[in-house]
Amino acid sequence: MPAKSNDPPGSPPIRSYHEFWPYYLGEHRKPATRTLHLFGTGLGLVMLALGVATVDWRLMVAAAVAGYGFAWIGHAVVEHNRPATFRYPLWSLASDFRMFFLWLAGRLGGELDRHDIG
Repeated sequence: MPAKSNDPPGSPPIRSYHEFWPYYLGEHRKPATRTLHLFGTGLGLVMLALGVATVDWRLMVAAAVAGYGFAWIGHAVVEHNRPATFRYPLWSLASDFRMFFLWLAGRLGGELDRHDIG
């Protein structure tokens, strides 16, 4: 199945992060997609910390590959949509971390419920 966006055809671009966050969550409706994102983000953060601590640029590059790799696999294989990164790179990166830290705090489920995302 080809990758698609959940955007309706001809929809205007999102103008604020306040509008983007529910859109981002909607692009991650399936638990398996979120799991791959969370794993990639966590692994990426660990690799980044190790890369900084050991001054090893290869670990820093691998951190980005891990973070984006697992997320993009989730979009391609599970969610069947295009990652928001391609259209909103900075908001998407911030939202990856926001989703990760909400999950760590045990608050991601409530945030999904608040935005009616199953």
